[in-house]
Amino acid sequence: MSFLQITWFVLIAILWSGFFFLEGYDFGIGMQFVFNSRNQKDRQALYEAIGPHWDANEVWLITAGGAMFAAFPYWYASLFSGFYLLLFIVLMALIYRGVSFEFREHMPTIQGSQIWERLIAISSFIAPFFLGMIFTAMVSGMPMDAKGNLSAGFFDYVTPFTLVGGIAVTLMSYVHGLNYTRLRIIGDIRTRAMAQLKLLYPILLAGEALFAILLFFYTDFFQTKLLWTLIILAAIVLSTVIGWYLTVNKKKEVFPFILSGLTLVEVVVLIFVGLFPRLMVASNPLHSLKIINASSSPYTLKVMSFVVLTALPLTLGYQIWSFWVFRKRIVADKVVE
Repeated sequence: MSFLQITWFVLIAILWSGFFFLEGYDFGIGMQFVFNSRNQKDRQALYEAIGPHWDANEVWLITAGGAMFAAFPYWYASLFSGFYLLLFIVLMALIYRGVSFEFREHMPTIQGSQIWERLIAISSFIAPFFLGMIFTAMVSGMPMDAKGNLSAGFFDYVTPFTLVGGIAVTLMSYVHGLNYTRLRIIGDIRTRAMAQLKLLYPILLAGEALFAILLFFYTDFFQTKLLWTLIILAAIVLSTVIGWYLTVNKKKEVFPFILSGLTLVEVVVLIFVGLFPRLMVASNPLHSLKIINASSSPYTLKVMSFVVLTALPLTLGYQIWSFWVFRKRIVADKVVE
């Protein structure tokens, strides 16, 4: 493997990490349109909390997919063809979610707005759930031939491991969204977010333990990357425990939000570390797609590197500036319905 091949594998992991950290709280906010709102002012406050950011956060998904296509076209081809139906569901959820954000603003009645708000909640649940299923299925070993063509059936995609992976990513996103609510909104909805976090943190810890057990049985991570797997799993649990302690006992806001986002990042890191030097794991190890023979030409990777060195700092700078501009807290009782 060349330096550029490894660099782009790491860059794609960074892009997915950025997506889950930023879009994770967006998904969590979206689910709260049903699970943590009592009136239209609550829902308007939730919308205003992510209104300036949600579409920019989704750019990370587009960039991650584009980077996979350009840097590792064989990986992109195998993943997007083999997981076509699951990815189509994710895409439709993101489309309906984006449309719902816009349409709810133009409804003449509260009842009309509530239809779109329920769709926001549903699509915000579907997207992280199926993304979690895709990532866990990708590392659990899929029936794939030597050319990277998948011939998977229903029970290759839907297993206890992939279902727990989907639920785990969804729950992590919801907890991340609740922490963002505590950070950005003042009102009763913030109090309810705190009450839900007290209940959900122990459930999340139990889910992480179950995920680690299934990881042992459904992947080769413990056989091939034992030390790194244990370290990252410990980091996931530690981030959750510290976030729980700071939320419940210390009533902190910023650090629990950072830590809940960090757990999502650590899951991505776990997946990519376990994959390396592979890109997709086949049930027959000889057919697994590897970095060394699935990348674009060295010249393509070199040109892409120059583009990223220019574009990534600008993107990060814009998003940091956007968060700074809209840093003021939202008072739920004073928002305009």
